[in-house]
Amino acid sequence: MTIKLLRKLLDLIQQEMKSDRMMIAVMDKTHRVLFQDRWPPTLTEKDELGVEIVRRALDLRQPMIINDIGTEPGILKRVNRDFQQKVSVLCVPFGLENKALGALCLRRTNALHPFSPQNLNLLLSFLRPIRLILKSCIDLDEFCESLCGDSSSSFVGRSDAFHSLKALIERVKDRDSPVFICGESGTGKEVVARAIHQTGKRQKGKFVAVNCGAIPDLLLESELFGYARGSFTGALRNKPGLIEEADGGTFFLDEICDLSPHLQAKLLRLLQENEIRRIGENHTRRVNARFISATNKNIEEQMRSGQFREDLYYRLKIITIELSPLRCRQEDLFFLLNHFLDKYCQEMGRDRAYFSPRALELLLNYSWPGNVRELQSEIQRCLILAGEDELIKEDLLSQKINPQGEIFTPRAYRFSQARAEFEKRFLNQALIRWGYNRAKTAENIGLSRQGLFKLIKKHNLFLPRRAGKTDLSIGSEN
Repeated sequence: MTIKLLRKLLDLIQQEMKSDRMMIAVMDKTHRVLFQDRWPPTLTEKDELGVEIVRRALDLRQPMIINDIGTEPGILKRVNRDFQQKVSVLCVPFGLENKALGALCLRRTNALHPFSPQNLNLLLSFLRPIRLILKSCIDLDEFCESLCGDSSSSFVGRSDAFHSLKALIERVKDRDSPVFICGESGTGKEVVARAIHQTGKRQKGKFVAVNCGAIPDLLLESELFGYARGSFTGALRNKPGLIEEADGGTFFLDEICDLSPHLQAKLLRLLQENEIRRIGENHTRRVNARFISATNKNIEEQMRSGQFREDLYYRLKIITIELSPLRCRQEDLFFLLNHFLDKYCQEMGRDRAYFSPRALELLLNYSWPGNVRELQSEIQRCLILAGEDELIKEDLLSQKINPQGEIFTPRAYRFSQARAEFEKRFLNQALIRWGYNRAKTAENIGLSRQGLFKLIKKHNLFLPRRAGKTDLSIGSEN
């Protein structure tokens, strides 16, 4: 009964959008097909092209509008197909209870008009009933363990810089040496610190984080080191400090450059002796905690100006991790965008939303001075403003991301303009797909390197600088 209902729904979609054929598929994270159905139901041959298009859409986690499948040699090569006629494709991915991923793919030949953003908007309105039908067709609990990973962690990415960072964390996670993390505000310094703690031998202990710039200096000392009863007015009982709470675990000091000279001296002694003394006590206590510190300031300049102790600087920087800004990790930007869409849609209890093609292009071309924190804020804001709409249009973006105030237009304007916009969008997606490697991109889309360079220049496409490799500096622990 449910399959018949699904096919009636596909019939309705075909009537509204005049497609030659359709495919709906659900896959696991390895792209193994778990469920598949096609329209018209009389089709008997395998639809390898449809499966490959679905896989591409699930990789991108964004809707795809391809005016001519012939411009996608990478897809055609995989299925060993060539088309004499122009074939237009519209493919929309969707999630099932955050356990599985599926996609609905429509195709039409050049006898019909290419698919438009208006078709995309209409197709999104069909996703909710499709999800309800599929949930009754598929036992998700049967294979949920092999599907999508944990969406709660923000330590995700795909760039070379991210993989270098993961490899570095793997090398240092079980060491006791202090780690120093530097990077712009919002690059995820605390996320990296937590990843070191949660994957290392200290994971059963506490992770205690303190922002040195958020607590007044006089109060910070008592918070860090604790105090004895009667040591000052209001000290009515003995109180262990936050450093003692991290015993056996990890202590994270964010914005370390904001520490006063007095506390810098106490921290240096702690790092040298592994001992603390509570305020008002005359004896020391042993502490076994791993120290991770971070700053968004230039600590070398702080040291040269006398604001930061040189001896403490060398104790903290035994292992150094430098985080690249988001504008230099374009591949991670696309991956993080989809990660946070998944995360916040799940938290809000709503269906997965998608950005319109132009909104996605504006997001990818923005420089993100606030890095990952700014990206999170923008996605949450867009989801709230979108309401129940599953398509986040460009007019919902912040003014700084959409400075011209562009609005969603369901129809193309002139053919030449539509062609140029498609060409630019296609090249952007291709460059992202192959990690901004121009030689690899040119090879996979069927262009010479010179041809690709000319088009990049013609459309003034943004190419991020190659993110530097994560820096690892190891000195003596003594």
